[in-house]
Amino acid sequence: MVAPKKYPDELRQRAVRLYRESDPKPVIRRLAEQLGVHPEALRNWIRQAEADAGERHDRPTSEMVEENRRLRDEVAELRRANEILKAASAYFAAELDPTRRRS
Repeated sequence: MVAPKKYPDELRQRAVRLYRESDPKPVIRRLAEQLGVHPEALRNWIRQAEADAGERHDRPTSEMVEENRRLRDEVAELRRANEILKAASAYFAAELDPTRRRS
């Protein structure tokens, strides 16, 4: 389960837009203080926006993160289904095998 977001998406978008559209670039710490957010949070939002725009290649895009999350969930569900099918297969194989004694 994902933790609830501390800051609304509108604030995140506005903060990143303010930083990216400013010339010269403001000091992240000062901008964060003005917006009432933690400086590291703002720094991470800016980095993620740069990755999503293709300007940064040291971190995955938001789409890649979401796809990885979806695929991890799908793999976990398939593994659970596979374990159920293995158990059912073993049960029915034991039922059909006339040479095995029932206890």
